[in-house]
Amino acid sequence: MKALIIGAGVAGPVTAMALQRAGIEAVVYEAHVPTGGEAGSYLTVATNGLDALAAIGADGPVLAAGFPTPTNLLLSATGRRLGAVSNGGVLPDGTVSHTIRRARLYQALHDEAAARGIRVEHGRRLVGAEPAPAGGVTAGFADGTRATGDLLVGADGVHSVTRRLLDPAAPAGRYVGLVNFGGYTPGADATIEPGVWHMIFGRRAFFGYVADPAGGTVWFANVPRPPVTPEERAATSADQWRRRLVELFAGDAGPATRLIEAGRLELAADNTHDLQQVPTWHRGPMVVVGDAAHAPSPTSGQGASMAAEDGVVLAQCLRDLPSVPEALAAYEDRRRSRVERIVAQGARTSSAKTPGRIGRMARDLALPLVFKLLVTDRSTAWIYRHHIDWDARVIAAA
Repeated sequence: MKALIIGAGVAGPVTAMALQRAGIEAVVYEAHVPTGGEAGSYLTVATNGLDALAAIGADGPVLAAGFPTPTNLLLSATGRRLGAVSNGGVLPDGTVSHTIRRARLYQALHDEAAARGIRVEHGRRLVGAEPAPAGGVTAGFADGTRATGDLLVGADGVHSVTRRLLDPAAPAGRYVGLVNFGGYTPGADATIEPGVWHMIFGRRAFFGYVADPAGGTVWFANVPRPPVTPEERAATSADQWRRRLVELFAGDAGPATRLIEAGRLELAADNTHDLQQVPTWHRGPMVVVGDAAHAPSPTSGQGASMAAEDGVVLAQCLRDLPSVPEALAAYEDRRRSRVERIVAQGARTSSAKTPGRIGRMARDLALPLVFKLLVTDRSTAWIYRHHIDWDARVIAAA
């Protein structure tokens, strides 16, 4: 069996490695050409995502490329402590969630896939797919080339072409009301506790920061506002965005304005989307995984981890069931309820960042009790302690 995997972000290389381990050949096709730079934001790979990578022996490079961030500390705009919660749990061997620059995560996964003999072809943008005369599927790319396989896996993100090929009426990503910015401030800061994401519910926007062991501070801002238009993006420089961010956090307690003024903006004006419910995950020999099937808000901290879980479970289903249709049905059966619950939870978390003045007051009064009684290691265990046993056999969906 041969699989054509569309997209080389997180879901693509992980799915390819999992399929290879299941005895299935996989080739990855990526629309973009590598730039070789490290620009872009950071993300967190939670323990459940690291556990999924460990199932196929791919966790080591990711752990090496990131740094541990086991705790989230939540603060109000006045500096009041609202609560501290686990940032992704702890695996039995003591492994905790890791924060990593997105470009380094991609590179680590690509290098590991290449070391296993998996081919990644760049500059191959999917534009169509159709049944192959001898069975399977033929993919067509924007450069006029074609490729044929037994299965096509869409790992092409929240704006997935594959999802629309499966169902022309499929929903598009939903703007969640937040514009995302990410930056980095060089220079060690001894006042920042290592391993802790500090999350500030500011009066006008949300700010997060963490010390980088390499000697600097990683930070991000979520700004509640209408989506940034292409025209506004083209007309606004990085310095102008930085000045706007400084104005948004002026008067809030904490180091936000200082970090923004002294730092560099590495991600600017990124409209944040999620994808809550996709009716069709598979049709014939085509299927979607990761953000193409269920994109949680970045607030959930689960995008990369859900993608890794998907790839491993899909490979198990194709390994153990006698036909592609049975395998794809079992994959959806095992994944849909879990991921949709996580997407819904991420949407609720995003809404907590966008209240009005009265809403902020009520939120800041309620959150200490929420984090003490409701958001606990026990209540989040269903997310972070989710374990995939690679050797467990898959049975067909009911």
